Parts: sequence; structure tokens; C-alpha cells
Amino acid sequence: MYQKMLDELKKKFEHIIERLSEDIATVRTGRSSSSLVDNISVTYYGSTMPLKQMAQVTTPDPSSIVIQPWDKGALNDIELAIRNSDLGLSPTNDGSFIRISLPPLTEERRNELIRNVSKKGEEGRIALRNIRGEVWDQIKKMEKKSEITQDDRYKAEEELNKIIDEYNRKIEAMIESKEKELKTI
Repeated sequence: MYQKMLDELKKKFEHIIERLSEDIATVRTGRSSSSLVDNISVTYYGSTMPLKQMAQVTTPDPSSIVIQPWDKGALNDIELAIRNSDLGLSPTNDGSFIRISLPPLTEERRNELIRNVSKKGEEGRIALRNIRGEVWDQIKKMEKKSEITQDDRYKAEEELNKIIDEYNRKIEAMIESKEKELKTI
């Protein structure tokens, strides 16, 4: 009975991990990466869409990103969206593509980014705990209604704790990996 709830819990946890992974991928490290700008929202002809749906994003070398839109008319809109993003990048528009040169990160900026990544990881852990709390409340209600036995509640609690520990370890590994990447010059 409670097994179905735990399966749903895993699906929700996977979604949280996926979102966190996408979120962490946008944090700039010392090397250029297309994921840094992929999800910047660009307003073009009255509609908003992610940059990756409007242009080809390449990284020709470790310190630059080149964006070549499929429609040259979108160049100014893409440039404006990049300037207005919270990434602090300065794009240059040459009429056919946009080039972004990434300056090297200072030690202060690296530490700031590491704190930001840690904060995102903690937000992920909080989301896991909130969902776990909801499922735990449902399991306790099931026991009160005599839908499951006390032994089932203990088994469910044990499985629930194993699942949350597993996903917390995944989050911790993601954060440690990104911090290591940020510390590498």
C-alpha cells in the first residue's frame, strides 16, 4: 500500500535532482560551457524562448562562447537578453554571431560561486525534506485509519529514510563536484 507512495516519492526526488543539476550547470566555472547561456530567456517577436531554441551555441576555446542565431534578426534581442541576465557577461555582436569572452574568475568570485552552489544544494535538500514530510504524514494517517499495520509503518519509515539518505548523497556529490570544478584554476 505505502510502496506506491514511495515510488511516487522517488519520481519527485529524481525531478528535484534533475532541476538541481540543470541549475548547477548554469554556474560559471573557469571554463566556457554552452550550458552557461542555454537557458537564458530571449524575447523575440513578442514571445519568450530559451536561447538554445533560437541559436547554435558553441565553445571554440576554454574562454569564449559563440552564439550563432538561425535568424540574424534575433541578434540584438539575444545580445540584450545576455546583457540583462544575472551572469554578468559582456557579449559582442559582429552582425552574424555573438561572441562572449569569459574573463578569468577572481578568488573572491570563486568563493561567491561556491557559496551560491552550496545554497542551491541546501534548497534541494529542503525540497527533499518537505516532500518526505508529506509522505510521512500520509503514512501516519494510513496507520491511524488502520489501512497499514504498525510494522508496515516502521518498514515504511526505514525505507523512507534510506531513500532520503540516497538522494541527499547524490546532492552532496553534485555540490562537491561543482565546488572542485570551481576551485580548479
